[in-house]
Amino acid sequence: MIDWTTYHRELLARIGELGRLSPDTLKGYKTLSAAGEATHRLSPKIRELIALAVAVTARCDGCIVVHTDAALKHGATPEEISEALGVAVALNAGAALVYSARALDAFAARQSSNTAVA
Repeated sequence: MIDWTTYHRELLARIGELGRLSPDTLKGYKTLSAAGEATHRLSPKIRELIALAVAVTARCDGCIVVHTDAALKHGATPEEISEALGVAVALNAGAALVYSARALDAFAARQSSNTAVA
């Protein structure tokens, strides 16, 4: 599938390059990322499990590799990772269901406006 170790290394190098070219962008990202951590309301492991599920729903390979490493560092088990991923799967199915309803609504609206014009 993908060589995650090489990808991670290359990704961090490119992000470092972006940081040199646009330091405020990277600084802003780091500030945003650290904001939730500062509250200590969620454990680091739970935050990383959530981040991993979001990474999957966002289809962000870089996010997946970074948050997988962090989840492992904070003691996440394969079972916990699988459960978090199950939430992502369910959410994506739920989102498809919601947007299917929107598509039907759009179809009905367009159908009635096209019928009124004809």
